[in-house]
Amino acid sequence: MFKPGALFRKTHEGTTERLLQLAAGYFGTYVITGSLVKFFMAAKEHGGMGMTGIEFLVYSTLISSLFCISLVIYWKWYKFKSNNYTTFLGIYMPKEFLYIIPSGVLTAIIIPTTTLLYTFKGVSVMVAMIIMRGSVIIVSRIIDSIQIKQGILHKKVYREENIGVIFAISAVALKLVFVEKGDFDFIHNFAFMAIFLSYIIAYAIRIYIMNFYKNTRPKNAIYDYKGFFGIEQISASATIIISMIVILLVSANHGSVIDQFQQAVSQPHERWLSAVWAGIPYGIGAFFSVFLFMFQGRTATFAGLTNRLTSLIAGTVATLVVWQWIGNNPPKIVDWIGLFLIFIAIYFMGRGEKKRTAELLKAHEIVEEED
Repeated sequence: MFKPGALFRKTHEGTTERLLQLAAGYFGTYVITGSLVKFFMAAKEHGGMGMTGIEFLVYSTLISSLFCISLVIYWKWYKFKSNNYTTFLGIYMPKEFLYIIPSGVLTAIIIPTTTLLYTFKGVSVMVAMIIMRGSVIIVSRIIDSIQIKQGILHKKVYREENIGVIFAISAVALKLVFVEKGDFDFIHNFAFMAIFLSYIIAYAIRIYIMNFYKNTRPKNAIYDYKGFFGIEQISASATIIISMIVILLVSANHGSVIDQFQQAVSQPHERWLSAVWAGIPYGIGAFFSVFLFMFQGRTATFAGLTNRLTSLIAGTVATLVVWQWIGNNPPKIVDWIGLFLIFIAIYFMGRGEKKRTAELLKAHEIVEEED
């Protein structure tokens, strides 16, 4: 039986207690991040900073990336532990680098496209969030099916996990029924669809890679998920920095995304430094997010649900925070109905987690926490 006090004590890898600690950490950082994004992008007359999505993206992304890298270097997570080495282009390295580094490049695509999807006038922030979260939940379930057929995943996706997916998708789909007509303009917006496809394809491949690493560890082999995160973030940060330099050097049409990016640097917003520091909670949240996706002994379906449902609840809380903070619109009745469906999904996930924990304990893959 889980006890609330376990959230504040040292726990073992792969236990329910460790899972809830990561979810709590992700929830907290996501509430802060979500609130800050809305605050910085709110109009000045409404108590916000009046930044555009591109400005906030430019100012916050660099520091969040550097923050992750600094912790990775300080904790020496770049020293990836592996049982399998290879030589590539004359470099002797862990064989896992052949797919972890590309995963970092994909991360560098996911980070900016997440923010860019919020910047289109024809698409509301709510609809963009629904599309992104729902698509990741669906992708996670598909990846489990693929890896089961490939013989990579040897665990069964429990019925409770599938029911959780149904309720989670119902929660996000419910909001699409009640949005304003103009919110559906994204279907005919080529730029939006191009960015969204880049986002979901990058996310799908990245989740596949994470689960490929997790599910192909031989028994008693090293499972260095911290090293995975470290190498991935170094690769992602290098890609982001190089991309920023290239974007600053190329010529751009007036009013284009690249032009807005360049102006954010050449003509910085008066509160740009505040936005820079606002990127730190996002950087911290990246640790919890990846560790949830890679959580030991769980399917991609379960891990994806845990990650996305945590962010959905945190998004609702962030909306309440900003409502009280700067007077933004409070959650609507459909948001509360969606939240209710999310809690039903969590209930079934909890039942599935009990079965999974018993299975892992029986196989001696995890140890039971002491009271």
